[in-house]
Amino acid sequence: MLVIFARYRYCMPATDGPVVDRNPLVDHWRTLLEQHARVTCALEKALGEHGLGVSEFEVLDELASQPQSECRMQALSDVVHLSQSALSRVVGRLEEEGLVTRVMCQQDRRGIFAHLTDEGRTRYEAALPTHREVLAENLQA
Repeated sequence: MLVIFARYRYCMPATDGPVVDRNPLVDHWRTLLEQHARVTCALEKALGEHGLGVSEFEVLDELASQPQSECRMQALSDVVHLSQSALSRVVGRLEEEGLVTRVMCQQDRRGIFAHLTDEGRTRYEAALPTHREVLAENLQA
């Protein structure tokens, strides 16, 4: 995605053909994509110092905000904007590090909850100021 933006931003228009009228809506979309890519790269770098990626942090952030520090996997995938398979891989990595556990739903055996462990909360709380600092640096108007 970042490479596309670099080409988009720095390509010179052809001098031998007609100038194409730019669509303001498309320009706005590309600006949003560029901002997302820039902030995501900055977050990946900064959160890496805490041993977390952006997706891992988002999962921990959502779980930490829940009353019981847990969330049904299906609902979690919607909130963190990951497919169920991608979320399963992220939660698997967090599980391997002892930051999250998966728990079967007692009312519906088909349901699985992701639960934040004490170690997960500790790692999350250590990374939280870094996350918020990167957002403040990159999203201030």
